[in-house]
Amino acid sequence: MQADKKLFTPGPLTTTYSVKQAMLTDLGSRDDQFIQVIKYVQAKLIKIAGLPSDEYTVVLMQGSGTFGVESVFQTCTKLDESNVLVLENGSYGQRIEKICKLLSINHKVLRFPEDRAIDCESVKSFLEKENNFTHVAVIHGETTSGALNNVEKIGQLVKTYIPNSLFIVDSMSAFGAVPVDIQKGFIDFLISSSNKCIQSVPGFSFVICSIRKLLSFKNNSRSLSLDLVDQYENMLKTNQFRFTPPTHSILAFKQALVELEQEGGPQKRYERYSNNHEIVRKGLLSIGFKELVPHEEQSKIINSYFYPNDENFNFEDFYKRLSDKGMVIYPGKMSKASCFRIGSIGALYAEDMQQLVQLIVQILRDMNVKIPIQY
Repeated sequence: MQADKKLFTPGPLTTTYSVKQAMLTDLGSRDDQFIQVIKYVQAKLIKIAGLPSDEYTVVLMQGSGTFGVESVFQTCTKLDESNVLVLENGSYGQRIEKICKLLSINHKVLRFPEDRAIDCESVKSFLEKENNFTHVAVIHGETTSGALNNVEKIGQLVKTYIPNSLFIVDSMSAFGAVPVDIQKGFIDFLISSSNKCIQSVPGFSFVICSIRKLLSFKNNSRSLSLDLVDQYENMLKTNQFRFTPPTHSILAFKQALVELEQEGGPQKRYERYSNNHEIVRKGLLSIGFKELVPHEEQSKIINSYFYPNDENFNFEDFYKRLSDKGMVIYPGKMSKASCFRIGSIGALYAEDMQQLVQLIVQILRDMNVKIPIQY
């Protein structure tokens, strides 16, 4: 059997054989064994989040991470009353803006450069002058560029100037590895998904939130399938999803949670990701590549590198040559810069990152791209 390619991406990502193997079991959605798996997953996620289970819950939602994000806005905003402030420094903040537009939610976007983390002093200055918002939303790790936003500091500013607002954090590519104190950051709703730092396969998202604040939006959702309160209450009552659950994805996720614990938890995993990140970063900088985001603002989840200014460099060719050798990187997603991205998460280790750097050097030479890289 042909070996899987290594995915140097922000998710879907490389998973272990044992996570894949967990999906070989068929379970009925109402089977007691599956119900116990759901309970295990929920309990572990609350533990990872470091939250008291009597005050916080985790709601599993079928679909991609965006389903989870939209479920929060479908459920927890009111058409005639809500006014959302979106702090945006990349395409995923822009996606929240698009959700607000499509749902006809009053909103304002405070924009920041997409190659930098959100500047907290600028947020403070803005909130001092304008604080008539009911919700504030931000991305934790903006994988458009690889910038990491200080959501704890932002949350503290939000609650200082708008104490009764809801603070919503899309932590899709950060939760489970990147340290975050949900209570210290006054985060009311945090959204992530199965196929990121927990290192499982796609299939569902999850929303970690205050039970009290979630229940305050009972009978408010403008969507049936994305009603977070109904999903929570039905799960509380029956331990079952309202609609067909992604059984195999959840079985894989349980195994991934076991492996996260075996690794030593989120802190140890983030140490490995950080080491992966630095191996590639130092390797590419040593041959002349330039990175997009300043080092101190990088998330260690994914990093962006400028294309060489060389007539022999063609990204599509570069990408294909890497893929043909079993290593998949990510194209850039910047609106104003030509970059490619390399992820550090998933079942990747130091030797994988070293091999990637060596292969990049070899392929650049095969393409007759000058080394050191020219700009």
